[in-house]
Amino acid sequence: MIDVPTPISAPRPLAGALVAPGLRQRVADLVALTKPKVQLLLLLTTVTAMYAAGSPSPELVLLTLLGGSLSAGGASAINHWFDRDIDAHMPRTQDRPIPSGRMEPHVALWVGLWLTIASFLLLAVAANMTAALLSLAGFAWYVGIYTMWLKRRSTQNIVIGGVAGAFPPMVGWAAVTGGFAWESIYPFLIVFAWTAPHFWALSLLVKDDYAAAGVPMLPVVRGERATYRAITAWSAITVVVSVLPVATGTFGAIYLVAAVVLGVELLRRSWLLQRDGTRARALALHLFALAYLAALFAAMVADAKL
Repeated sequence: MIDVPTPISAPRPLAGALVAPGLRQRVADLVALTKPKVQLLLLLTTVTAMYAAGSPSPELVLLTLLGGSLSAGGASAINHWFDRDIDAHMPRTQDRPIPSGRMEPHVALWVGLWLTIASFLLLAVAANMTAALLSLAGFAWYVGIYTMWLKRRSTQNIVIGGVAGAFPPMVGWAAVTGGFAWESIYPFLIVFAWTAPHFWALSLLVKDDYAAAGVPMLPVVRGERATYRAITAWSAITVVVSVLPVATGTFGAIYLVAAVVLGVELLRRSWLLQRDGTRARALALHLFALAYLAALFAAMVADAKL
């Protein structure tokens, strides 16, 4: 663990005074609190896990996705509230609602809490208590373990914090099966392992932002070469974990072919990044990792249904 002091130096000029936005801007800021772009991949792993687990009704799928979206949005809103000091120091986050001065911090906190409560109640009623509790666990891990503890203290913040993003497929699986199923551990482990190479590749692209805010991301603390090696190692772990469901009979040949083909390409791009060490290679890996996870989970559905 590496202790890094919270970067509370001079704030941006707008951060100290509230700037009254128009109605359209206020709505846009409330939506921005939920980080809708980040949610897309979480919802994709949820819905594909649901169809891999069984044959859910359209109503159950929609309500489960809504519950998951509310939970992710609540966690993101509280992240906006807690990270408002470091957001003011990073160019890519300075225009967020709170550091820009358009929103008072307590608004984001209350939005996050109410979205989380609504998510839990919706999933408990529309799906089952297991799905609701798993979603709440993902929220708690993201807010408590990642945002409030690890993000500012450890270079392993993404690895350990990545557990939070691995809960959505378990939520979807539980919503369909009626409770916890051991098979849902596999998509959980895949997302967990995948998170490290995906987000470390991104961190290479915005390393200066993290350095300015005092966030101990791996490339900031250990350097780029160490990050390349870590990305390659975790890409290999992701590939190994991705074929485990075949070894236990959870998925079959269709999924295996997809896992191997996608895994080879993930390893190839990781190796190219380690060899060349360019921003172009980092961006290519980051973007491919998004496609990798989407295609792998689609293969789960294809394998289960064909």
